[in-house]
Amino acid sequence: MATATKSKTKIKLQPLGDRVVVEREDAETTTAGGIVLPDSAKDKPARGVVVSIGDGKLLDDGSRSTLQVKKGDRVIFSSYAGETFKVGDDELLLMREDEILAVIEG
Repeated sequence: MATATKSKTKIKLQPLGDRVVVEREDAETTTAGGIVLPDSAKDKPARGVVVSIGDGKLLDDGSRSTLQVKKGDRVIFSSYAGETFKVGDDELLLMREDEILAVIEG
């Protein structure tokens, strides 16, 4: 279990169950060909870093499952995954672990 703490705002986030908090990576500002993109043309990145994780899903026998991701993992997720919210100036996503498609290694 990991808790996200924002030092400027003194807010602690502890997701429940199999939920994770992810901070999106910054959007690309230029294309591969060098064209500068305006804010309205930028897609929200589908990559981010896991900021905190919950305790795991409650199983029928009363135990908790272990999450496959951990704090600090770089992940790929669907662009429509999770709920977006702001903590101070940071925009974060709260999503279920099964909405994460892959962990980026290396």
